[in-house]
Amino acid sequence: MADVLLQEVDKVYDNGFHAVIDLSLEIADGEFLVLVGPSGCGKTTALRMVAGLETITDGSVSIGGRVVNDLTPKDRDVAMVFQSYALYPHLSVADNIAFGLRLRKTPKHLVEERVAWAARMLDLTPYLERRPKQLSGGQRQRVAMGRAIVREPKVFLMDEPLSNLDAKLRVQMRGEIAKLQHELGTTTIYVTHDQVEAMTMGDRVALMNLGVLQQIDRPQVLYDEPANLFVAGFIGTPPMNILLADVQVEGGEVSVMLGRHRLRVPDSTLERYRALVSYNGRSVAMGIRSEDLHPVVQRPELDRVAARLELLEALGSETVAFFRIDVRTVRGAAGISGDAVEEVVEEESIAAARPNLVATFPPRLDLRLGDDVEIGVDVEHAHFFDDETGAALR
Repeated sequence: MADVLLQEVDKVYDNGFHAVIDLSLEIADGEFLVLVGPSGCGKTTALRMVAGLETITDGSVSIGGRVVNDLTPKDRDVAMVFQSYALYPHLSVADNIAFGLRLRKTPKHLVEERVAWAARMLDLTPYLERRPKQLSGGQRQRVAMGRAIVREPKVFLMDEPLSNLDAKLRVQMRGEIAKLQHELGTTTIYVTHDQVEAMTMGDRVALMNLGVLQQIDRPQVLYDEPANLFVAGFIGTPPMNILLADVQVEGGEVSVMLGRHRLRVPDSTLERYRALVSYNGRSVAMGIRSEDLHPVVQRPELDRVAARLELLEALGSETVAFFRIDVRTVRGAAGISGDAVEEVVEEESIAAARPNLVATFPPRLDLRLGDDVEIGVDVEHAHFFDDETGAALR
């Protein structure tokens, strides 16, 4: 096992495209780090530079204290699990798992011991003589995992290994991978575009956008304390509501105006967002999680807004309600340029009636589409960002 250190790593392709920009990461020995972000954000490129499958334009990558920039992939002692499984169709499960060991001319008895151990770990013992085409998608992915773990590498690198599986199997497999990593204690870098995978699997999560690291921390910290609008909008399901609000400071009391609705900002929120007071008379981007919006009948003490109910999704344990509120909306978020973008729509367009406020309500509420509903806003848990740079107002 070993730690992994990326220091100011850049990747620029021959056509001038800057895929990874000044990326610095420190992954501790035995840590499970998840790299997450939208397609094209640079996460897979970063992983491939650690593996040696992509050259590094600038900066350095170290594994176990040794700079590996100029080492070939086979000399870095890492094992990679790919999205496509990359199994040999003509070989049995046992031979697929053993393939890397045999390339290294490992003694036969050790190969057999390691294959049997990996098969027990991954519940593959009954399938060792089968070919990949005789296995389900989840079983094939476990074979790919087995081929990686038998080598006992210093680092596991996983590139969207669950994206080809159906939803139910993905849930099962992400639990199995997290459990396996915990038992083996091998340093792991896991790439995904799925923020649910990232939040449920990683010891820490590194969120990237447009080649730039936006924030790295424990999953709950990313959810509770997003560094900018991009993090706020990406982490969480449903996504955070982000609306433009006007700040007013009168007689020592701070409030924000959402359209015609005044919401008082409690001291506990001002302690988290100290810079908010300095925005008196200016607009800010206000973020509200769906679970911090409540039916007024259940939280009558909260300040409220009025919105028209446009859509309901009854999920049994909860109801997701989509509203349209007459408030300016932020549809973009902080990226490489740090710009937030205000949504501007024509009054008669379809977008003018599009829901722009999502709430997670308890089930079995008496709600009807088209109704104007009063919604309590728990401003104590709200978030505030600069509406131009997207940075949190801390």
